[in-house]
Amino acid sequence: MTILGLGGLLNDPACAVMRDGRIVAAIEQKKLHRRFERGVFPAELIRETLRVAGVPPVEVDTVAIARPFGTRGETRLHLSVRAMFPGARIAPVEHHQAHAASAFFASPFERATVLTLDHSGDFRCGALWHGAGARLTLERELYYPDSLGDLFSRVTDLLGFQARADEHKVQWMSTAGEPKLTQVFLDHLNLTDGWPRVDLTAYDADRPGLGGFSAAFLEKLGVSSDRALTEAEKRDIAASLQNAVEQAVMSMAGEGENLCIAGGLAMNVLLIAALERSGRWQNVYVQPAAGNAGTALGAAWHAWHQFHGRRERHALESLSLGPAYNPEDVKQILENCKLRFRYLLTTGEVIGAAVDQLASDKIVAWMQGRMEFGPRALGNRSILASPLNPYSTENLNVFIKHREPFRKFAASVPAELAAQYFDVGPNARFIATVGRVKDEHRETFASAVLGDGLVRVHAVEESENPLFHRLLHAWGKKTKLPVLYNTSFNLFGDPLVCTPRDAVRSFYSSGVDAMIAGGFLLEK
Repeated sequence: MTILGLGGLLNDPACAVMRDGRIVAAIEQKKLHRRFERGVFPAELIRETLRVAGVPPVEVDTVAIARPFGTRGETRLHLSVRAMFPGARIAPVEHHQAHAASAFFASPFERATVLTLDHSGDFRCGALWHGAGARLTLERELYYPDSLGDLFSRVTDLLGFQARADEHKVQWMSTAGEPKLTQVFLDHLNLTDGWPRVDLTAYDADRPGLGGFSAAFLEKLGVSSDRALTEAEKRDIAASLQNAVEQAVMSMAGEGENLCIAGGLAMNVLLIAALERSGRWQNVYVQPAAGNAGTALGAAWHAWHQFHGRRERHALESLSLGPAYNPEDVKQILENCKLRFRYLLTTGEVIGAAVDQLASDKIVAWMQGRMEFGPRALGNRSILASPLNPYSTENLNVFIKHREPFRKFAASVPAELAAQYFDVGPNARFIATVGRVKDEHRETFASAVLGDGLVRVHAVEESENPLFHRLLHAWGKKTKLPVLYNTSFNLFGDPLVCTPRDAVRSFYSSGVDAMIAGGFLLEK
């Protein structure tokens, strides 16, 4: 049975293909086509995802579509799907149902509590579910405006960032602040029965900017329209918001054996780490592509289990679900661009060239295998640097990514060696949490440390990415430190590179020193 899942059609379109209960391909529109036109049926995205999966359109049995559908109406979408898949059944999936399915059915748990949290998907902004076997049962719902995601977006705007886009910056800023104003946010959330019921007097729809907060609420935060916030004040507000949201989510989730979480708020890795460390749950699993794009996965799982009644479950083993490019594909682009390159004949030569470049304190773009699904680079579309270079983080931030210094990079390490350097939970497999660097290694990783010894850890399983795992071991053999700094291979504001042409454009438009794409080495 083949199921095609569509999600995020309003703002982050994605497509997933499932064969006999296993996700075999998944791609986001923004990575594939570098553009997004609201309300347009993503036909090219669908065709490419089917190509990657090796599935002709006539073999698709069901098209599962996560709500909301789009601005041009359900009728137009229905006609587009019918035209492309005339023999397929259509299965609409409610937004938070898709989030919940993407979390529970991707997890290794037979039973779990499932919490979904976002800004305002289909008027809902949260839901609590019980997952058992192949079924999800709704237990409680949260509706807008009692939204943690909305509060986070308002504070994002208040601090001078772009709401609904830069919430991750507020998260990272929080690590350098003091949560002095936590109680102000908790009073606003009013967790009397364990779930938020926000104080609407804190909002003023007629006030432009400053998060749309009322004058009275801004006064509680120490914010005045007469003067700009200092950086210290911004950091403290961010820390207070983060702390309050963590407390609210723990209150909503309760406690037990297994917790699964998805939705836009689950992209907050500090929140996931707080849940892991809370002691309220024996196991915590976050669906790593937890935002709207991930509803494409959830729609497919929902159709498999609920629409078709299938009980077989297959946990999400890999996010390497996008297209890959063979040597001829890469060579054609390099020659068309009239670039000089060296072809590395063996895997050993590829690894050796990368190690040599990194050992010379070069920053290396690394493009190998299938593109990752989701927002994080997991060793297939990565920019790599040596932790032994004291200027790595500064070079990556200032000269390549052009972003704020409080945003750090992941430390990729073989999973079996991670405990030697870091204390971290299992969600580090997909960089979906943060860990703590062990005291004896704090100086080594000083450039990657956030606040209180926190560091983004990427625990690389050999089964998940054998080539990247081998590179880390080769680097460790040369330097006695099997850890590399890893950030996504893209330029500031761009999505992760997908094709060889994307990689060439980003490489030559940045301060990256060398690029290894497949077996091809390019140097500046």
